[in-house]
Amino acid sequence: MRALRPLRLLVPVVVLVAALGLFLGVGFMAFMASTGGFGGGTPSYGVCDPSVRAPVGPLAGSRAGTRIGDLSDEQRGNAATIIGVARDMGAPPRAWLIALATAMQESTLRNINYGDRDSLGLFQQRPSQGWGSPAQVTDPVYSTRIFIERLLEVPAWETMPVTVAAQTVQRSAFPDAYAKWEGLAGELVQELADIADPTGCGRTAVLPEGVAGAAIAFALGEVGKPYVWGATGPNTYDCSGLTLRAFQSAGINLPRVSRQQFFAGGHVPIEQAQAGDLLFYATDPTDPATIHHVTIYLGNDQMVEAPYTGEQVRVRPVPWNFKELVPLATRPGTTPNTA
Repeated sequence: MRALRPLRLLVPVVVLVAALGLFLGVGFMAFMASTGGFGGGTPSYGVCDPSVRAPVGPLAGSRAGTRIGDLSDEQRGNAATIIGVARDMGAPPRAWLIALATAMQESTLRNINYGDRDSLGLFQQRPSQGWGSPAQVTDPVYSTRIFIERLLEVPAWETMPVTVAAQTVQRSAFPDAYAKWEGLAGELVQELADIADPTGCGRTAVLPEGVAGAAIAFALGEVGKPYVWGATGPNTYDCSGLTLRAFQSAGINLPRVSRQQFFAGGHVPIEQAQAGDLLFYATDPTDPATIHHVTIYLGNDQMVEAPYTGEQVRVRPVPWNFKELVPLATRPGTTPNTA
């Protein structure tokens, strides 16, 4: 019995180690399941899910700051080739957008004959990884076709955010990099293919002519008036009081508070915001119930707002990198959608 005593002393240690191992194992399984880390699962978020926050930057066609007018004839020609090939394959417009965003990130829409290791062409595809021969991957038609083929093989690709779908195909070392090109890619699809809703978020109705301009003109006319919580004018305003009166002047009646105003129209990703759209701040940008501030977007990275006590109605730059900026804008008075 004395010989077994050391073994009895080890029993609690063994039990503790086993319990710890079980706890870590279960935790790891849960983490992998929640992040899609086992490869076979599909992320639970949707294409327009506001919880999917991509890197933000200047609003100018894309979050990378490139406007469609900045593109060269070569870049626009390659964009047209990508759209044409994808359309001929029967792929939907969202696939065209993903391909354009990918090519913009990988090569800036240039058919280059160099890259990291043996990466080549519009999509920087690697012959050593089974994408085709060097001659094939530097052929814009071939490289687009094989990209689209592999994209369409991804389960539920059409419900993924652009950056997730692109990364699933490309396996890039920078998985979030594609997101910043979504706005520019959407503009290219709209301009080159006359597609109204390339993002697939559900088309948001266009405001009647003059509405946004009238609301903006009213708000700008109130610049300099003091902020007072609960005020709706005409001499003082809080944030939602200003937006309420601005759109009322344009013939659109909004709810009173910012959280309700968020739902008073169709939603668009903030990189697609237009002058007259409402931008929001929230303690938790993924939860509309925590919205506490609303502003009117003026275009050109500017907004007008009634900020807080002690300040006045003012115009200032949009803080695109502010952690509380909600990633969806509201187009007041248009048909609500599922974005």
